[in-house]
Order: sequence, then C-alpha cells, then structure tokens
Amino acid sequence: MTNGAYLRYVALGDSQTEGIGDGDDTVGLRGFADRFAEHLAAVDPGLRYANLAVRGRLAGQVRAEQLAPALALRPDLVTVVAGVNDLLRPRFDAVAVAGHLEEMFAALTAAGAHVVTVTVPDLGEIAPLARPLGSRLAGLNDRVRAAAARHGVTVAEIAAQPVATDPRLWTADRLHVSPVGHARIAAALAEAVRLPGSDDSWTLPLPPRPAPGRLQAAGAELRWAAGFLGPWIGRRLRGRSSGDGRTAKRPDLLPLR
Repeated sequence: MTNGAYLRYVALGDSQTEGIGDGDDTVGLRGFADRFAEHLAAVDPGLRYANLAVRGRLAGQVRAEQLAPALALRPDLVTVVAGVNDLLRPRFDAVAVAGHLEEMFAALTAAGAHVVTVTVPDLGEIAPLARPLGSRLAGLNDRVRAAAARHGVTVAEIAAQPVATDPRLWTADRLHVSPVGHARIAAALAEAVRLPGSDDSWTLPLPPRPAPGRLQAAGAELRWAAGFLGPWIGRRLRGRSSGDGRTAKRPDLLPLR
C-alpha cells in the first residue's frame, strides 16, 4: 500500500469470489472481487489484481491450493471468503473450517497483507429449506469474527444487514449472489477498508415490491428443489464438484484493464 492506496490485491475463495451469478462462462464472470478491484483501481490505477478462487472449493481446499500461490504474489490486500460449501455438507465441522480460515488469516497477515473477510447472511431467509442450517452459519460467523480479531483481519459485516437477504441480491439457485448482490459486497468491502469515496449506501434497502402469495411461494420452492437442490444433491452423491477440472480465472497479478 502506498499513500493510502492498495497496489497488489489477491482474492481467495470459492464460487462467490470467482464471480458465479454475475455473468457466465460464455461472456465471462465479474463478481464482487472484480468489482472491488474496480473500486481500488479508481483510487490508484496502478493496481494489479489476481483472483485465485475456484468454484466448489471447501475451506481446506482453498487453504491447500490457494494460500501458497497468494503468498508468492506478495499482496498488500487479500480477501478470504470461504466456508459456505463446507456448511452445506452433512459432516460439517465448524472448528475445522474456522481453523482453515484462521491459518490463512495468520499466514497472510504475517506476510504484511491487509486481510478482509465477510460474514454470511442467514441462508434460511433466502431458501426456507435451508433454515436448519441457521445455527451452523451463526456459529461459523462467530468463529470467523473471533479468528479475525486475533489476527487484525477486517470483517465486512454483511450478515448484520437486512438487505443481505433480499431475494433480488441472489440468483435463482439461492446459493450465489446476483449482479446486484456482488455489487453490494464489493461496496461493503470498500467501506470496510475505508477506501476514499466509499460509504454505507450498500446497506440501504431496495425499493419495495409486492410479496408473493402462498401458492406462488410454494411453486417457487418446488421449482428450486427440482432445478437446483436435486442436481446439487446428485453431484454430492456421485462425489463430484462444480469445480472439478477448473483452475483460477486470474492466477497472475495483472493491471485491471
């Protein structure tokens, strides 16, 4: 960092950081990390940015596969966002997941990087069938906050904002944020690191819209279960991941444009 501007930003994580939900594999993915890099480049056009995230990765895989390459890039700013894929597994271990995140926090801050992470909003507010995961998520958020405090990591408290569970911030699969959601996360990160020009406008609610009727809501749940939940369970049973065979979309530090 020089004169308050960051020059070497590296993003670690899974599908959210890769940018799923904001663009596609044909036209290219954008995502909150790309959008955050744009905020950073507006302050200093000399910014270079790498994105090591790969969809489907568990927190332990992010640590094993992305931490060493990230350290080799000598970043002055890093985002670490992982753990939701673990949360969805039957044998979720909050202590182990938080441990993987804390190892990354410790190594990156020891190398001189400013590390930023986020808290995850209640998925049960977005997908009612995910309500049983609420206690898991709350516990993981608490562990992330504690680990962040031990290592001087900045936390963007997205989970605390009611707008974070507005369905318009999420895609039809209810697991990935939409372009609007990615833009809000990027703005939250910009405010968290006190980037010049940032503010808390990302917390403002979207314009109101009519609530769906019971039949409409029930139909939406059935379509979601058939279109997204069923295929996701099928991949798990076959031991497959959406990230199989994939590598980081931006493994090198490059100018944004």
